[in-house]
Amino acid sequence: MKYIYGRGPVIEALKNEEVEKVYIGKNATGSIKKIIGMARDLKVPTVTSDNEKLEELAGTKNHQAVVALVSDFEYIELEELINKLEGKENAKIFILDKIEDPHNFGAIARSSNFFGVDAIIFPNRRASTVNDTVVKASAGAIYDIDVSKVTNISQAIEKLKDAGFWIYATDLEGEDIRSCDFSGKVAIIIGNEGKGVSKNVLKNSDKIITIPNFSDFDSLNASVAAAIVMYEMFR
Repeated sequence: MKYIYGRGPVIEALKNEEVEKVYIGKNATGSIKKIIGMARDLKVPTVTSDNEKLEELAGTKNHQAVVALVSDFEYIELEELINKLEGKENAKIFILDKIEDPHNFGAIARSSNFFGVDAIIFPNRRASTVNDTVVKASAGAIYDIDVSKVTNISQAIEKLKDAGFWIYATDLEGEDIRSCDFSGKVAIIIGNEGKGVSKNVLKNSDKIITIPNFSDFDSLNASVAAAIVMYEMFR
């Protein structure tokens, strides 16, 4: 069990029936009424709490007058994900290669949900996991997308290849994304914030792609880069 906070994330968690209890700030208004109604319909208990209690549970003052106790996040096994997408000819997956900042993870999940990405894959070591910061940064969108946590990215790539996926890795040097063919089953790799995609993962990729820049500044935030690639894939 863990606590999440913020109106958007709590609403999404309620939609996915992940919530065990909701703590509501005294005299809270606006979309709080929607949250109370959703909780009532799902028979989720609500507790009226003062601001100090909400800050204690959320670990921040930026709780928007609502905190929820939620079940541990449920990941999907890679094999189950592959089977689920077997019949989808244009399935799209994003692989996060050691993304460490939970804000980046959450922002990528939010963009993935917006553009219609089918799933996110990430390693279980030296990477951010799904926590309350990821939930908040994703505005709750993390609950609406399949997320698979794997032991080894390179092994996961081989399994995806066997399932018919083309693997594209992002890097500073590669084919311009504007000329790439993203049709069919495609998995895009977004690298670590400082080191980029690891060498072994680059070697296992079918193609290396790059976002063209128009200045002397040669790097983008990982979540921004992911969103740009998503736009190009789906436009």
